[in-house]
Amino acid sequence: MPDLRCTVQTCAHNKNFYCDLDGIVVGGNSAKRAEETCCDSFEERKGDSYSNVTGEASPKCKIDCKATDCMYNEQCQCHAGKISVEGSSACRCGQTECATFKCEC
Repeated sequence: MPDLRCTVQTCAHNKNFYCDLDGIVVGGNSAKRAEETCCDSFEERKGDSYSNVTGEASPKCKIDCKATDCMYNEQCQCHAGKISVEGSSACRCGQTECATFKCEC
């Protein structure tokens, strides 16, 4: 399971640069560049509220990866040692990206 660091402070699941979900989904099934990926699990934080998920935020996270051309994607699972999800002021998932994405093309 990769270490996940997330700079998307506008996401309801972000707690001190970690995600409180057990796993996330990275979208971008036809991505050739990091900018063409996104965190499909993004949920915009409203006000100062935090996620209702009771799980603890952790650096370890299961990553279901739809970016099939990424060199770290093995059978739709991310096998990078660590990844970074970016998009500090995102309002929707399309404004986020997996900055670790590297195309095998």
